[in-house]
Amino acid sequence: MTEPDLGRRPGDEKPDDRGAVPEGSDATTRPDPLGWPPRQADRDAWESDELPRAWTPPPVPPEPTPRELRRPPFQSRNPVDRLTRGLPDGLRVTIDWIVTIVGAVAIVLLVKAYVINPYRIPSSSMEPTLHCAQPASGCEARFSDRVLANRFIYHLRDPRRGEIVVFETPPEAQIKCGAGGTFVKRLMGLPGETIEVRSVRGEGVVFINGKRLTESYIPSERRSLSSYDPFSPKKVPPGQFFMMGDNRTQSCDSRIWGAVPRDNLIGKVFATYWPPTRISLK
Repeated sequence: MTEPDLGRRPGDEKPDDRGAVPEGSDATTRPDPLGWPPRQADRDAWESDELPRAWTPPPVPPEPTPRELRRPPFQSRNPVDRLTRGLPDGLRVTIDWIVTIVGAVAIVLLVKAYVINPYRIPSSSMEPTLHCAQPASGCEARFSDRVLANRFIYHLRDPRRGEIVVFETPPEAQIKCGAGGTFVKRLMGLPGETIEVRSVRGEGVVFINGKRLTESYIPSERRSLSSYDPFSPKKVPPGQFFMMGDNRTQSCDSRIWGAVPRDNLIGKVFATYWPPTRISLK
């Protein structure tokens, strides 16, 4: 008597004891209990990215070479760097230093020639306003004052009375004073004015067009009459200026060798920068 198989339906095949499908049956019609082969729904989900796929790492960039580690990407706007791009590092550094030094020297020369130039006070003609160094005659300080002159100011405006001016002396200065070249004096008379020095109570007093000139920058002991004071009225020629030193008795100036043409004016002294105790603006 055959035992009834209660778990089978008509048409089903009975597997053998090892769970194998009987020969002749279609294995694709009966999925594996573990889920393989996948169902059609699973295949559709996989193709539509509904199921996670295996993670793929991003590509690894190549290791930089030692040269790339030393030099960052070339982004300089310096024209020298652009012109020397591609040259060896040592040569590029050498060219950069040469260009820097030449540029600095050129800037200094241009500034000295057209903007500001330093000068040293060599004599006592401007004492006590500007000092010279002992033991020179009449000097009162250990160190000479060093001043700055504005070389472009007189291209913008006319010189003014009372300004301390750096200028080139006319040829008569070398003949009558034994010295010439670059002098520093105070501008006293303007073009067309009449200037004279009179003796007032033993002092040499400057008069401009018959009126006494107030000179608060000169102590009374510096106004002593010199060997060429007083002098009769002199008219300053057009385009020229009358210069005098503050130390009237020891200054060789326009009282002796005449007025200075405007073309000889170099610039206005506007500051003392040395020694440190004398730093000031004029």
